[in-house]
Amino acid sequence: MADFFPNAEILGTDLSPTQTTTAPPNIRFEVDDAASPWTYPPSSFDFIHVRGLTGCIRDWPALYAQALAALRPGDGWLEHLEFSVETNADPASDAQADRLYTQFSRSILEVGESRTGMTFRTVERMRDMMLDAGFVDVVERTFVWPIGPWPSDPKLKDLGRWGERNWADGLEGWVMALYTRMLGWTYAEVQDFVREFRRVIKDRKNHYYHEVRCVYGRKPFPGEIPRAGTEGEAREAA
Repeated sequence: MADFFPNAEILGTDLSPTQTTTAPPNIRFEVDDAASPWTYPPSSFDFIHVRGLTGCIRDWPALYAQALAALRPGDGWLEHLEFSVETNADPASDAQADRLYTQFSRSILEVGESRTGMTFRTVERMRDMMLDAGFVDVVERTFVWPIGPWPSDPKLKDLGRWGERNWADGLEGWVMALYTRMLGWTYAEVQDFVREFRRVIKDRKNHYYHEVRCVYGRKPFPGEIPRAGTEGEAREAA
């Protein structure tokens, strides 16, 4: 973003310090919690991007409200991207791969909905939450993200390589705290599950994918009334 817009002032935030030595001069990073009250002045941002906070936010409407307040009226945009924890695995199948993917998705969804109060179904609700918050010109785009380089399409194959890396490297961090604290698993049991699942993830004979959605919308001008049909929807498989 900073490379494409060298004249823009860009701020990145996360709970942990961002380790980088090659950032362009027009971006800075701060340690901050997006779920806490924002301290930015009202109407101070042209664009806000939110990514990968599924399972991390207890009150999504409050976060959307804070984003709306921080954007400039009329031409300030919010973009939110998340991926689904559910895949195309067949829950009725006895195959090891289907079983592991289904076990993972069901357990994560159950923990989020009934134990932590921080849903993992955010990907399904972004569009409606953005509309409820007061954004206009809301558009939802849906993509397929392969897990592994099994597709024949060159672009999807490349995305699949990153999808495999994302799952294989991220899996232990996704489940360790949830499984040990919420489901009563031991550390050794989680390690066994992760090892078994990683073998499935890296097996090139397995053709799995999950859904990614990107929703974006504009902060209206003061007194602006949304026009009929301005909430668009587009779906892609790339």
